Amino acid sequence: MKLLLLSNSRSVDGSYLVHAVPLIRAISAGRTRVLFVPFAGVTTSWDEYTANVQAVVEPLGLRLTGAHTVGKQEVEAAELIMVGGGNTFQLLKECRERGLLDAIRTRVRAGIPYVGWSAGAVLASPTIRTTNDMPIVDPCGFDALGLVDFQINAHYTNELPAGHQGETRNQRLAEYLVVNPQDRVVALPEGTWLDVAEGQATFDGIKAGYVFRQGADAQELRAGQSFPAV
Repeated sequence: MKLLLLSNSRSVDGSYLVHAVPLIRAISAGRTRVLFVPFAGVTTSWDEYTANVQAVVEPLGLRLTGAHTVGKQEVEAAELIMVGGGNTFQLLKECRERGLLDAIRTRVRAGIPYVGWSAGAVLASPTIRTTNDMPIVDPCGFDALGLVDFQINAHYTNELPAGHQGETRNQRLAEYLVVNPQDRVVALPEGTWLDVAEGQATFDGIKAGYVFRQGADAQELRAGQSFPAV
């Protein structure tokens, strides 16, 4: 499998997906036919979402087909699968109802590259239970693609605004691990990503990432550091 799992779509300067273009170029490797899954988009239409991503990747020679415009059989025709960010619960719900989970999983495990950012990265996990999103819809179960054997927490930060009395992200992840002690959670701050190939995940980006396990201190991840992905 070849996966590119990005924490975020916005660059530091606010530009959209620009920081990811070289990474997408590398993983696409001359492929052109892309199935784009826009279902995490809530406040923008799926047509608009697809068009926005198309504008970014068009110079790479990629041609996107929105998954909302075709049936699951189009997964077979795709040379690359891209899954955008937004609300993870809506993304999973739509993919499940349309029969896309099994279809995407099968194709990616057969070697078709997968690119996901934010919710699209979380969807590659065994479940979406470590997303940060509000459950605005019922996805009829939390099981996701399971392309990697660890959970992903995108947009990771342990900072709290002054005066905020809620839990830190570390506290929320600790809660998750108390009731799921067998799991590990890979936390991806803004500007970081994972390259997954040949059963290994390689962390990269402008900040350190972390691996959380029950009963252990968080393991810091630095650029270029690899660990088992499956």
